[in-house]
Amino acid sequence: MNNPYSGGCACGAIRYDISDEPIFMNDCQCRDCQRMSGTGHGSYLTFPSRAAVKLNGMATNFNMVGDSGNTKTSGFCPECGSPVYMTFAAMPELFTVHAASLDDPSRYKPQAVTYGARGYTWDHLDPSLPKFEKMPPA
Repeated sequence: MNNPYSGGCACGAIRYDISDEPIFMNDCQCRDCQRMSGTGHGSYLTFPSRAAVKLNGMATNFNMVGDSGNTKTSGFCPECGSPVYMTFAAMPELFTVHAASLDDPSRYKPQAVTYGARGYTWDHLDPSLPKFEKMPPA
């Protein structure tokens, strides 16, 4: 890959470079993502291998238990509070970044809406995207 995905937190204390292509880009309307984003959904890029991720800086982690019963960990900056990435205990190779943490957020191209059953009418997402009530089948 010639153009890595790079980004980080608002203050620059956490930075990442990912030399891979995302396998999924989604807007998630689950309650956890609503709370983390402070709005109606979170927007994410998920990458297939942590081996392709170069991460600098120390995040503070917050663990949540998802609907599946599995733990998901949110990494955020202890200085500025920006959410930067998520990891999943049940899928340890995956690395997910918040779209707004990208240096070039225009690279984010959502493919689907997940947990649409928890969305709000005031949260207007692209109506042409496939919408799943929960997570789509793997």
